[in-house]
Amino acid sequence: MTQLTLEKFTAADFADYRQLVGNAEVMAMITERALPEHEARADFDKLLANNALHPLFGSFKVRDAAGRFLGLGKLTLESADSREAELGYMLLPEYWGKGWGGRIAAQLLALAQTQALDGIFAIIDPANVASRKILTNHGFVHREYKDFDGLPGEILYRKTVGENA
Repeated sequence: MTQLTLEKFTAADFADYRQLVGNAEVMAMITERALPEHEARADFDKLLANNALHPLFGSFKVRDAAGRFLGLGKLTLESADSREAELGYMLLPEYWGKGWGGRIAAQLLALAQTQALDGIFAIIDPANVASRKILTNHGFVHREYKDFDGLPGEILYRKTVGENA
């Protein structure tokens, strides 16, 4: 399969981010709606601030070997000294069902294993069977169902045993 590259989003990458969050299909299982530009810009600014917390963690542009933008992968911390990270991914619809989500998760988990983390969590729409399968295939287990601003969510969790733990 084609090579996958992950590179942190920078301020110059808003158009790629907007392409994802402005797509109703992509956002159907996240916010249940595409984000208008002002919301996308506010969320992107938060993403950039989070990217500054740690040199290895953050939100990444996902590209294939030809440089095509596929989507976003994230391994984010709540604060610089967090002991848990959140794993997530969003792909443009034309890349769904082709194994990219699993490959993004594997690459992010490999990064997490190099750090002193206690665990990794992921939040999905309980109806998102494909994401649930990717996560359980990578050792995540159900932790709880929770309401997120009126939207249903399932939190899955995986303990990590990193080299520096």
